[in-house]
Amino acid sequence: MTQIDARLDRAFASLETAISNGRIPGGVLGLVDADGNRAVRSLGHAQTVPEQRAMTDQTWFDLASLTKVLFTTERILGLAEAGTIDLDAPLTSVLPDFRHYNLDNWERKVTFRQCLGHQTPFPAVFPLYTYGRDPDLLRTFLLQHEWPAGPAVYSDINFILLGLALERIEGRWVRSMNPGKGFAWSSDPANSAASEDCYWRHRVLVGEVHDDNCSALEGAGHAGLFGTVSAVLDFAAEKLAGSGADALIRTPLSGRRTHGWERPYEGWSGGEHCSPATIGHTGFTGTGLWIDFDRGHAWSLLTNRVHPTRHFDSGIIGLRREVGDIINAG
Repeated sequence: MTQIDARLDRAFASLETAISNGRIPGGVLGLVDADGNRAVRSLGHAQTVPEQRAMTDQTWFDLASLTKVLFTTERILGLAEAGTIDLDAPLTSVLPDFRHYNLDNWERKVTFRQCLGHQTPFPAVFPLYTYGRDPDLLRTFLLQHEWPAGPAVYSDINFILLGLALERIEGRWVRSMNPGKGFAWSSDPANSAASEDCYWRHRVLVGEVHDDNCSALEGAGHAGLFGTVSAVLDFAAEKLAGSGADALIRTPLSGRRTHGWERPYEGWSGGEHCSPATIGHTGFTGTGLWIDFDRGHAWSLLTNRVHPTRHFDSGIIGLRREVGDIINAG
């Protein structure tokens, strides 16, 4: 057994326990190193309601907020590198109609970099989907709504707006853009992990986006990406190899964040034993990716912890930290 297999097996035991205790239906855990060696394990069920299907290494997941780093951050930083946008310019440099009925407001001063680092006063959550199902009208609502200013918190609004900027630059909706190698904006239900039995869509969501606002917008910059653990690990392996916008995704913007990503802090999702040169991000559906540049490895834990409902303590927060601690313990 290789060292990477042994390390993964030790961490996989935590996932096995969570599944056997009925905390989550199923999951996949993968580990890759800078030399391209990798190991993957899967267990449990991809779906339990209204039918049962087994989880496999090839199961597709709704990656939820991993979309922010796997897609939107990459696109925005690529445009900045090409000189198409200035990260320190306000969003109005691309979205001149943003709150244009009041030219002297705080929203019009928000920059691309501030959105990437969640350093804006936007609210943490906002039920946009309750305002209707017309995606064009909802985009207009987002741009003209008078947002209450609060403390800087992690907010989907930041990345929804970055997605709108991408749409304005490319002249097409996010869902029409190339999602990246190995990824998609939906997946075959027969090969997908189920998410929630949705109250307002009146069905179990399988292969379609779980995020309510992304569904109503028919694609957005904060959620909606689908992929397998293999695709996520491929992305991480490219970062470990030094390709892409690596400098900025590792450059701190605050005590908890870089450009798009989280960095280690007390109690964060990657555990206590990762190096300071680690970045990571999680997704509401039960997904996550962490890349430790000093140790030269990355790991991804993908689960369907919201199936069949989000209104249950799945223990995902503790599970993520435990897995990270075991992987980085030796």
